[in-house]
Amino acid sequence: MEQNPSRRVFLVAAATGAGGLVLSSSAAASAARQPPLPAVRPARTAPDPFTLGIASGDPAPDGFVLWTRLAPDPLAPDGHGGMPARDVAVEWRIAEDERFRRVVRSGEATARFGSAHTVHVEAEGLEPGREYFYRFRANGHLSKVGRTRTAPDTVSPFTFAAVSCAQYEHGFYTAYRRMAEQEPDVVVHLGDYIYEYSSGVYTAAQGNVRRHEGGKLQTLADYRVRHAQYKTDPDLQLAHQGSPWLVVFDDHEVENNWAAGNPGTTAPAFDARKAAGFQAYYENMPLRRSAVAKGTRIKLNRRVEWGPLATFHMLDTRQFRDDQPCGDGMRSGCDERLGQERVLLGSAQREWLEQGLRDSDAGWNLIAQQIIVGQRDYHLGPGRELSVDAWDGYPAERDRLLGALSASGAANPVVLTGDAHVGSASDLLLDFDDPDSPRVGVELVATSISSDGDGYHDPVRDATLRAENPHLKFVNERRGYITCAVTPDNLTAEFHTLAYISRQGAPAKTAATFTIPAGERILT
Repeated sequence: MEQNPSRRVFLVAAATGAGGLVLSSSAAASAARQPPLPAVRPARTAPDPFTLGIASGDPAPDGFVLWTRLAPDPLAPDGHGGMPARDVAVEWRIAEDERFRRVVRSGEATARFGSAHTVHVEAEGLEPGREYFYRFRANGHLSKVGRTRTAPDTVSPFTFAAVSCAQYEHGFYTAYRRMAEQEPDVVVHLGDYIYEYSSGVYTAAQGNVRRHEGGKLQTLADYRVRHAQYKTDPDLQLAHQGSPWLVVFDDHEVENNWAAGNPGTTAPAFDARKAAGFQAYYENMPLRRSAVAKGTRIKLNRRVEWGPLATFHMLDTRQFRDDQPCGDGMRSGCDERLGQERVLLGSAQREWLEQGLRDSDAGWNLIAQQIIVGQRDYHLGPGRELSVDAWDGYPAERDRLLGALSASGAANPVVLTGDAHVGSASDLLLDFDDPDSPRVGVELVATSISSDGDGYHDPVRDATLRAENPHLKFVNERRGYITCAVTPDNLTAEFHTLAYISRQGAPAKTAATFTIPAGERILT
């Protein structure tokens, strides 16, 4: 039976914004109590432009990013969502309560035709460590109400969720809804928010239950429509409404397993595809202006501080990597991967990370990135088989990363990973071939939201996989997400799984719980 949503999520989901005053154009409205918002009847000639929902992201002590995109006809093939070829004014409002009796900030933004009528508001001047509510108004319509929060400026225990990999065709987004019902303070999305394939090209074991609109993504319009299709999902919209998100892409936001040196980048017009994918990604995510795409470059690596307690180091493992060795995929005996010169993060990003770790005073250093860091031998028996798209394809770069974690003095490093469609937890060792090697951190891998369909759980196979990889403490092939509760004393990670996603309504259960004691750098 479907779980009942919490009161807070229910209020956020049910608040359709049935009324509202015209919002002030001032960006610094008084925090004084304001009267309830009277009803507004949308113009009959103007359809609802808020079909793609609302979102917030990148919280700071004094604010956050608010996002929406106007699209009364979200799947219009030109990528403009049924909007006219002109800019449109969008009013926004932030309040201390979901009924908007205590409005603290309001203003007007421009949804530009050239940016697919997206809006990114960087709200400032708010109080640290508190909950806020927000909504938008355009064309006589009010959006739903979103809940978000600012980062604290003191040590403040918090919860976050880690999610990744949501292939629309493979199943329903029930895992997003179950995550939202737990009301995390922040959500970390680790990549593969959309998939670029034509309909039916990538098929789940149980068969696909939905269809992609259009063919393989090639143009800016294609990428915009695909983002729009994903965002029409009500469970994804609910997940965005309830918490601020920290986002970074992996590969499918552009092309499967692409890399800076991938042979795919020599295909005709690949640079144009990459630029289109980058622009559409920025347009559709709650990112700050620092991440505006500039042709074939987009800056996604950044740090987000959660007061003195934690720092999120957001990494990009696609834009700067060398080509995958030995033709990519699962490989045995691939000597090419061992080259000392091979890079994954790129020198500039690696130096940025190393400096940030050395300078960090945070109680927990949470390193959000896309692909499995720990060595993972998938061959169940003699011999070794590794995924060379993951850090196993770049062991010298991994040595530099783990050496930096060890030498920096940064407290309590925890790596957050997506991509694999399998949830797992492992210790990170300086030398994975020596089970007694020093532990330098912990890796938590989020399974997929929907990619690869229902999945399975095979305890015998999983035990064999753990025996092949002694640092691996847990593995589960079901769909789901991770939630983490962070305090000065420990980080408690819960792996939540769903028995099925090929139909709606599955409950979530806790498949495993791990505690990382502060100062221990090991799973218990």
